[in-house]
Amino acid sequence: MAGQLGEFLHARRARLRPEDVGLQSFPQRRRVSGLRREELAQLAGVSVSYYTRLEQGQSVNASDAVLDALAAALRLDEHERTHLRELATQRPRPQRTPAPERLSPLTRDLLRSFETAPALVLGRRTDVLAWNTLGHALLAGHIDATAPDRPADRPNLARLLFLDPHTRDLYVDWQRKARAVVGNLRLVAGRHPEDARLASLIGELSMKSPAFATLWSDHRVTPCEADEYELRHPLVGTLTVAQHILIVARSPEQSVVVVTTASGSRSENALTLLARPTAQATADR
Repeated sequence: MAGQLGEFLHARRARLRPEDVGLQSFPQRRRVSGLRREELAQLAGVSVSYYTRLEQGQSVNASDAVLDALAAALRLDEHERTHLRELATQRPRPQRTPAPERLSPLTRDLLRSFETAPALVLGRRTDVLAWNTLGHALLAGHIDATAPDRPADRPNLARLLFLDPHTRDLYVDWQRKARAVVGNLRLVAGRHPEDARLASLIGELSMKSPAFATLWSDHRVTPCEADEYELRHPLVGTLTVAQHILIVARSPEQSVVVVTTASGSRSENALTLLARPTAQATADR
């Protein structure tokens, strides 16, 4: 875990320029693109040797005051501050392979209540635990609709986004969607460093997708929140949708993703068309 802490601090330090934090810059003398360790230590009010040990993983007992000072010096937002604290306070634990996530009957009932809106349930590793008919047709009609019912065959949103050409083509601004998914995986990895399934997913994507490896190395953290995306659907054309994230209270590491469109819009008409049995039949072939 100390390694993740050091990597996060280094990545955030590299993003800041001296002029961003009120320091004088002499470009001709600099060998790094971001702040030097001594500059960040000065801003945070800690010794250079202590900060160096912290970034190199040789010290894991940073106080709340030190963490707050580093967060302020690095201009971290609320989510990044929480992530920094999680990385700094967790202790190494052996990795374990948890059982596949389960979907409670109550959550399945909630999913069924979305009759006219595409919806799906995601686990903490972005495994698709369930989807309704329209959610499947909109986001992954080329995949077996019953796959989420079999833990070994469950689609994984991150894997689809980076390794499946159909899913990549679906998002007009694929890069923005990819950043959001990776940023959320970073948060989850910080909370669950012992999760062997999550580590395996990240390792697989890092090996198979240079785009994922690049985004992962940036150490940005972003919780999945409501956002608007333009989709390029193979059956109903281009449509603009909002993806809303609802946290399941009884299973807080699971979320229900509900897709909506503007009332009376062409996108709403496209979803209505997709919901027709003829469109569903075409999508299944």
